[in-house]
Amino acid sequence: MVEEQTYEAILERMLDRIPDGMDKREGSIIYDALAPAAAELAQIYVELQLNANQRFPDTASGEYLDRAIAWADVKRKQASKAQLRGVFYNASNELMDVPIGSRFSLGELNYVATDRLTLGNFRVDCEMAGAEGNRYFGPLLPINYIPGLGRGELTELLTPGEDTEEDPVLYERYQEKVSRPITSGNRYQYELWAREITGVGRARAFPEWDGPGTVKVVLLDNDMRSPLQTVVEAAQAYIDPTQDGMGEGTAPIGSVTTVVGAMEIPIDISVKVTLATGATLQDVQEQLELGAAEYFRDLAFTDPLVRYTRIQGIILGIPPVIDYSDLLVIGEAKNIEIGMDGVAVLGAVTVT
Repeated sequence: MVEEQTYEAILERMLDRIPDGMDKREGSIIYDALAPAAAELAQIYVELQLNANQRFPDTASGEYLDRAIAWADVKRKQASKAQLRGVFYNASNELMDVPIGSRFSLGELNYVATDRLTLGNFRVDCEMAGAEGNRYFGPLLPINYIPGLGRGELTELLTPGEDTEEDPVLYERYQEKVSRPITSGNRYQYELWAREITGVGRARAFPEWDGPGTVKVVLLDNDMRSPLQTVVEAAQAYIDPTQDGMGEGTAPIGSVTTVVGAMEIPIDISVKVTLATGATLQDVQEQLELGAAEYFRDLAFTDPLVRYTRIQGIILGIPPVIDYSDLLVIGEAKNIEIGMDGVAVLGAVTVT
C-alpha cells in the first residue's frame, strides 16, 4: 500500500541492497547519498495517493471533483453578482434618473446601474461576484461625475449574489442525482430541477398537492432559509413559467407546478442555567444560539420535528453550563412539529 512507503521504509530497502561489507551507517557516504533520494521517493508516493484520491468523487476536490462527476451532467454553480435597488436624488432631494452604466462605490465594492425600474429607482449590479455584495446598504458615491446628482443610496437586495458552489454542496447534488431514481418527471426530478437554480440550496416536491396533475416545489436557500422572491421566480420560470400544463418549462406536459419558498417557523428558546464560576449569561446565550442555528440548518427538509432532547443536548454541551431547568421551546416542553414544507429558524433566545 502507498501508506507503507515511508521515508524510513524506502531508505531501509535501499540500504539492504548495499553489500554488508560496505559502510552504510548513518553519516557514511553511501547513507548520505541514498537519504535524499529516499525522501524524494517518499514524497512521490504521497503525491500518488493524493492523485489517486482525486479520481473519485467522494475524495476529489476543486476541478478534479468537477471532472469526476462530469459524466452525470452535474455542474458546479458559478459565482453570481448581487443585484440591488439604488435610489437617486437631486440636490433638492427629489427623485432623479441617472445614466445607465453609471458606476458607484460603497466601501470597497463598486456597483453599476443596469436597468431603470421607476423614476429614480434603478437596478444596480455589484461588480464583484459572490455573496459579499449582499451585505452592504447605504450611501452610494459616484465614481464618475453625474450632473445634478445630490445623493444615491442602496436600499434593497433584489437578487442575491452567490459564491461559487463549495465541494460538499456540489457532491451532495451529485449524490442526490445518482442515488435516487430521477426520471420521467418524478418527484426527485422536480427537486433536481429546482436545485439547478442559483440561490437554491435544497428543494422538496409535493405531488398532487392541489389535485391531479399539480406539483408544489418548496425551496430553501444556501443558508437553509426561505429564499428571496426573485430566486423563487427564477425557479418557477425554469420549471413551469406558464402554469397551464403546456410544458413550456422543464416540467412535462400536463403538470402544473407551483414554486414557493419554505415557511419559516421561528423557534423561541428559554432556559434557566447554573453556571460555572466566571462564566457569563451572554457567553452561554451566544453558544446556545450558534448551536441551535446549526441544528436547525441540519434539520431543514430532513426531519419534520424540532426535538426537545436535541435542544437539551446543545445546552448540556456548553462547557460553562453545570445544570439547567425550565427549558421551553416555543413556550412548551415538547417536540415542535414544523412539517416537511416548513423550516425551523432561530427565534428569541432567553437565558437566565
